[in-house]
Amino acid sequence: MMDLHLTEEHQAFRASLQDFIQKHVLPHIDEWEERGQVDRELWSLMGDMGYLGLIFPEQYGGMDLDFFYAFIFCDELSKCFSGGFAISVLVAQFMSAPYLLKYGSQQLKDEYLTEIVSGKKISAVAITEPGAGSDVKSIKTTATRSGDYYIVNGSKTFITNGYYGDVLITAVKTDPASGGKGISLLLIDRESPGITASKIKKMGWHASDTAEIGFDHVKVPVSHLIGEEGKGFSYLMDGLQLERLIAAIHSLSTAESAWQYTLEYVRQRQAFSKQLSDFQVIRHRLAQLFAQIEVHKAFIARCCHLQNQGQYAVQECSIAKLQTSELAVQVVNECLQMFGGYGFTEDYKIARLYRDVRVGTIIAGTSEIMLEILAKTCIDQVQYG
Repeated sequence: MMDLHLTEEHQAFRASLQDFIQKHVLPHIDEWEERGQVDRELWSLMGDMGYLGLIFPEQYGGMDLDFFYAFIFCDELSKCFSGGFAISVLVAQFMSAPYLLKYGSQQLKDEYLTEIVSGKKISAVAITEPGAGSDVKSIKTTATRSGDYYIVNGSKTFITNGYYGDVLITAVKTDPASGGKGISLLLIDRESPGITASKIKKMGWHASDTAEIGFDHVKVPVSHLIGEEGKGFSYLMDGLQLERLIAAIHSLSTAESAWQYTLEYVRQRQAFSKQLSDFQVIRHRLAQLFAQIEVHKAFIARCCHLQNQGQYAVQECSIAKLQTSELAVQVVNECLQMFGGYGFTEDYKIARLYRDVRVGTIIAGTSEIMLEILAKTCIDQVQYG
């Protein structure tokens, strides 16, 4: 068990969430995977339960709870055998809306954050472009001031919730000549004239909509500027720590669900008149994977405590994101092997996890980027603040 010192209230929340998932999520996962979209009604249901505002203030409809509730929420959603479903919800609450909370004007919070927390609007964060992924400073999408509006031109890609969503927290260049200091964040209504979107056909995460978005002279009110002009890059760097921690929790919980699912299978499946779980090679492989998962749980617990204390833990979150995403790929790969030919069929959930888990080493900063960040902190002694 993770050393999170969870209270009875935390455990009651987990039990309630598990009941909700059992009733409103699991019966529909296969349909959402096939359709490539989570039912819109589910967002309203989650909003009514307070699930979309766990760490947001009550004045915006949130519950203003500690981060361990967010951990439980991410943990349970990530065990639904649908990375696409989980990431759609996690992006809205932890990877896009926090920018509004931290830096948005009162007007934007009242108008949009309350709608996101209630489930009436779905948010996305639009940073990545066809020619700029990990190198955020190289984005080309521009926002030129014209009176009371910015005129936005450019494109974004790999945007979760970008096709069916409503709100785009978008990184733009308001001063292209200033590099990272010329980046700003704008809140853009997804249905604004001049926006086009096309769904990307993905290897995994089928239940989530992932889009390439085009901006052609899109008029965005100056009042939709999030924070100060030119401060967008620093805002993004701050927000990425939470994003990476959430991604790490998701990866580790996915790995754990794959391990548990495989354990149930090898206990039932027989070969040579014995259960697979009685073969030493299977037992030892599962034991090794279990040990690795438990070690990573301890480090994730540390990261959650740092997040709950409001610490800017660049090194720790980078380690968590790197190690858990790589571990999840290993665990699911080895688990699938234990299913034999059945693991290669859609009849068993391990095949879906195999597709879904691979992107974990790419999202929120690739493993290579995580290694470079760690190299700067542990070798070059760079201090991030």
